[in-house]
Amino acid sequence: MKNSVKQFSSMLFIALLSGIFSVFIYQKLVNPSTITVVENKTPTNQGVLTNLNIKDGSLTNFEYAAEVSTNAVVHIKTESVYQQQVDPLFEFFYGRSFKQNPQVVQGAGSGVILSEDGYIVTNNHVIDRTSTINVTLNNKKTYQAELIGTDPSTDLALLKINANGLPSVSFGNSNELNVGQWVLAVGNPFNLTSTVTAGIISAKARNINILSGNNSNGLPPIESFIQTDAAVNPGNSGGALVNANGELIGINTAIQSNTGSYTGYSFAIPSNIVQKVVNDLKEFGTVQRAFIGVSIQNIDENVAKELNLKDLTGVYVNSVTKNGSAAKSGIKSGDIIKKVGNKKVTDVPELQEQISQFRPGDKVNITIYRDEKEMEIPVTLKNLNGEEDLISYEENKIHRLLGARLGDLDSKEKKELNIENGIKVEEVFAGKLRSVGIREGFIITKINQTPVKNVKDFTNTISSLKGGVLIEGFYENGKREFYGFGV
Repeated sequence: MKNSVKQFSSMLFIALLSGIFSVFIYQKLVNPSTITVVENKTPTNQGVLTNLNIKDGSLTNFEYAAEVSTNAVVHIKTESVYQQQVDPLFEFFYGRSFKQNPQVVQGAGSGVILSEDGYIVTNNHVIDRTSTINVTLNNKKTYQAELIGTDPSTDLALLKINANGLPSVSFGNSNELNVGQWVLAVGNPFNLTSTVTAGIISAKARNINILSGNNSNGLPPIESFIQTDAAVNPGNSGGALVNANGELIGINTAIQSNTGSYTGYSFAIPSNIVQKVVNDLKEFGTVQRAFIGVSIQNIDENVAKELNLKDLTGVYVNSVTKNGSAAKSGIKSGDIIKKVGNKKVTDVPELQEQISQFRPGDKVNITIYRDEKEMEIPVTLKNLNGEEDLISYEENKIHRLLGARLGDLDSKEKKELNIENGIKVEEVFAGKLRSVGIREGFIITKINQTPVKNVKDFTNTISSLKGGVLIEGFYENGKREFYGFGV
């Protein structure tokens, strides 16, 4: 009997213990109330964003961002008229001239409305060498666009349509983007209007060597693309890359593909570059590019080993330009640029991106690494001609016409050359000077027999002339030359 009671008690204890353990397991591992679902509604001045957060991850509702951006992204259709060339031998053998019908080439892309009064940004390659630019809004209304200005060095162009009260997007800060952040790409791929795709930022400050710069003024290209895995195809060029708040953070520009269609990665111009270029084109009709005045390179393991560096971040200064901003401020060959303002730079594209957001004459603090310590140096940036002034629209027209970078001579150089006045042709691009045979190093002393004091004096004189121009000067070997051309 005692054994039966003891056996029953043991079984009862085990049953109770099992029940308690089962309840514990259910509460800790099975009970769905331990999975936190939070609906976070954040009011803004434009709408409501809803995020569904599940433990450590998050699913973002892009409906608001898609609605804002699709209404502000336009479909661009272009026409280019080319006169077909006829082989002169063909005309010779047949004894008469043949007039071919002009060939009309059509193109398409996207653009983004930046203001309610009709300013639109797109890629330069979308509208390059076109005769007609038509813009269709999301409401299907079509306008003919005026080309305000272009910047081949960033592959951007600014258009204007005659309309008011248009939907537009606001700029986001591309300096604050993070890898892994969700984004939307909006455009018109394959003429499929108002297409939205989603992805994440895969990388920043990518240089993919697709831009050739501006061959009329020698401005080097700026490539510091945002890389995403949002699907982008032909026709998306010039469209919007937006964040979850519907803010413009980039202009979709290129894809990496062996087939011509999307295969995984797309690239966008950062919005901070876009905003600066657009403002310049609106105000001056040309881009006010600023330069530090340095020759630079990325830091690899060989450079780091040679300089006994602990890390590979920053940009190595190979040399500084004579009379440039860097030389004037005290930056030297061998320095390592670490920051522009408060923004860290790890490589050349990042440095170019940050400097491209400034204008000539702007003052910026550059942090460099020298002699095993960092120091902050204030720098006043200069333009391509080595001046701190902004270039006017008229001056820019003259620079494009001439196709050259000109430089003033200092007193020491004038003394060595035994002249009292003159300027130097430092680089020659596509333009009038190259066409008549002027080479780099030519010293211009007179224009139409009038002495040339400095670059500004020269460009002002050119802009006031109509008809023939006679340039007089010599090369550093002493050979005197005369060159003439029409304006």
